[in-house]
Amino acid sequence: MKGYKFVAVEFTDDPNVVGNLYWYFCEFDNADIGTRVVAPIGRHNKLQVAVVRRVMFAEEAYSPYPFSSIKKIDGVLTEKP
Repeated sequence: MKGYKFVAVEFTDDPNVVGNLYWYFCEFDNADIGTRVVAPIGRHNKLQVAVVRRVMFAEEAYSPYPFSSIKKIDGVLTEKP
């Protein structure tokens, strides 16, 4: 078993956080490096477009962020441009 899929995304259109990576749990098979996705950000979980920069598979105990607190990708906009 490959475990859960996690993606690190960059919110390239948000000047407050551009350049930073944020880890999310991802249930979409077609989310790969370079894919545009929609993800919640901040305390109010505002949905914004982000670009997948890294992908990893791990069991719950080895997730890149505490599994009970990690947010989920809301949707995939496009595959790699």
